[in-house]
Amino acid sequence: MPESPDTLLMRRALSLAEQAWRDGEVPVGAVVCDADGRVLGEGANRPIGGSDPTAHAEIQALRAACARVGNYRLPGATLYVTLEPCAMCMGAMLHARLARVVFGARDPKTGACGGVIDLPAVAALNHQTVVEGGVLAEECGAQLRAFFRERRDAGRRRVAAPVEPDDVQPPAGL
Repeated sequence: MPESPDTLLMRRALSLAEQAWRDGEVPVGAVVCDADGRVLGEGANRPIGGSDPTAHAEIQALRAACARVGNYRLPGATLYVTLEPCAMCMGAMLHARLARVVFGARDPKTGACGGVIDLPAVAALNHQTVVEGGVLAEECGAQLRAFFRERRDAGRRRVAAPVEPDDVQPPAGL
């Protein structure tokens, strides 16, 4: 049985997240498509490499999509992202007037679609976006867990590495 369009687009977001990981970033990927399923923009996390706290995958994908269509609004579009969006990203998605947001893994620490807060549920906002979570949630979560496990293990190896006498350098000037 063929995979649904949501699953296929989330798989593309997972591959973008993999690229972010290879670049030393937290592995989050995002894809924006129009109502017909055509990809308008893609993004991978790059806050570290770009020295930019706003360079989340969702923001990168929104910027690319908006540039492609020549408009800051994307009515009818859907954004797929591997991790539940934070408040900044969800705010940008609401301002872009997206029709849907589809995410993979929940984020209990910074998620703004029910994880910590639920921005799409705020009825007073002037635009409502449909949000669906849990598409390929296990795969998305496993990728993030593996990334952080690798980082923790690397940190332990650095701390646990024995200091050899030849590695010790006297302070400058001595």
